[in-house]
Amino acid sequence: MIVRMWEVRAERAGFADLLTWVCDTALPELEHNPLHISSEVFSSTDNRLVVISRWRANPVSLPDPPARMLARTPHVWDFTPVDR
Repeated sequence: MIVRMWEVRAERAGFADLLTWVCDTALPELEHNPLHISSEVFSSTDNRLVVISRWRANPVSLPDPPARMLARTPHVWDFTPVDR
């Protein structure tokens, strides 16, 4: 399994629109992929959104959000489980 973390900071006035875009536009594009397992969306009080998606292999990136909603471009990291 690969876990992809996607994190972005929204413009203050664009936070609600960015959250709607993530949930209604971006995630549905990923969820039909047979390698996709699940996704979760988290928000913070400083206008950040984080999407954690789990993949069997070959994670797919979220599409680029509309620039007008962003305070900075998204950052992406991939993780794999650690046996301990």
